[in-house]
Amino acid sequence: MFRPRQGDAMAEFHSDERKSPESSLWAVVAMSGRVIRIAEVYASRSAALADKTWREAQVRAYAGFLESSAQPIPIYAIKPIRRTDLPRRWKPLPALGFLNGRL
Repeated sequence: MFRPRQGDAMAEFHSDERKSPESSLWAVVAMSGRVIRIAEVYASRSAALADKTWREAQVRAYAGFLESSAQPIPIYAIKPIRRTDLPRRWKPLPALGFLNGRL
C-alpha cells in the first residue's frame, strides 16, 4: 500500500466530466469571403441545425438577386461556442442581413 511521506504533495484527481454536445451553446456562423459573423446562438445543436437549414433556403431563394448584384453568397455552418467568445456588443444577424450589407 502506498503511503505518502510527510511533505510530499498530494495529487488531486478530478473526474473528467465532459459536457455533452447538447449542453453547450451552438452558433450559426455566416461566412462570406474572409468575413465571418455569428448569425445566431442556440442552446441546442438541433435548433442551430434548423436555423442553418432555414438560412440556406433563404440564400437559395435570393440566389438570382445575389448573382445579378455581384454580392458574395454567404455560407452557413454551425460550431460550438462559449458564451465568453461572443463579441461584447453582439446582436443576432437578420436572416436576410446579407441583402442589406450587414454581413
